[in-house]
Amino acid sequence: MPASQVRSRARDRSNVLNRAEFLSLNQPLKGNQESRSSLRKQSSQAGAAGAPSGNPKERRQSQQLPEEDCMQLNPSFKGIAFNSLLAIDICMSKRLGVCASTASSWGGARSMINLLGITGHGIPWVAGTLICLVKSSTLAGQEVLMNLLLALLLDIIIVAGLQKLAKRKGPFDVSPGLLDYLTMDTYAFPAGHASRAAMLSKFFLNHLVLAIPLRILLVLWAFCVGFSRVMIGRHHITDVLSGFVFGYLQFRLVELIWMSSNTCQMLISIW
Repeated sequence: MPASQVRSRARDRSNVLNRAEFLSLNQPLKGNQESRSSLRKQSSQAGAAGAPSGNPKERRQSQQLPEEDCMQLNPSFKGIAFNSLLAIDICMSKRLGVCASTASSWGGARSMINLLGITGHGIPWVAGTLICLVKSSTLAGQEVLMNLLLALLLDIIIVAGLQKLAKRKGPFDVSPGLLDYLTMDTYAFPAGHASRAAMLSKFFLNHLVLAIPLRILLVLWAFCVGFSRVMIGRHHITDVLSGFVFGYLQFRLVELIWMSSNTCQMLISIW
């Protein structure tokens, strides 16, 4: 045996790290290496199999950072504020629905509150306007009544369209009445009675000469009609407030398209 091999063997024997108790520190375990290599092979095979079938959109979603996912899941400040206001609106509307049923705290006054709501319904106002129009003999009166009839018809159509778009239910499970079905006032947002009361009160205040007490009573009537819809559980508070806003906007629209006396006379002659 050459002298160089003898010296290398002697050097290996004298090395402390080559002892059995230190071999685990120097060399990785074979089992770990095999498991790691098998995992790498499986992942590479799965990636190769899924790469041709996945579209670019799915790849971008898989490569998306977790921070971006968290930002999408967390609601924005506007969303939190909107949901909080909506919860407050529902809670307050349920508390104010004291006449929602006969078993409610003010259930005995339900018939009287319903009667107050009828004063703001569209069918009685349209019928009354038509009767007054037939009996009117002055051109100024016929002009005002024709534009009032136009405002009432616009109110019914606009409110019915908005309710069909929103399809918001009321705070209580209260079925609409017969008059509500005739005017398609079956949903909660916006409140048709509130919009009609606001539009009518503004219309009368602008086109009729009324004393101050009557003006105050007219405004109070509009607010009472809107509030009565909350008391019987048909509408939320925000439905009534939005109804007031839409009623004022309808009045402004009628003022813009106001029919002159000649136009009203032509329509009356056709009718």
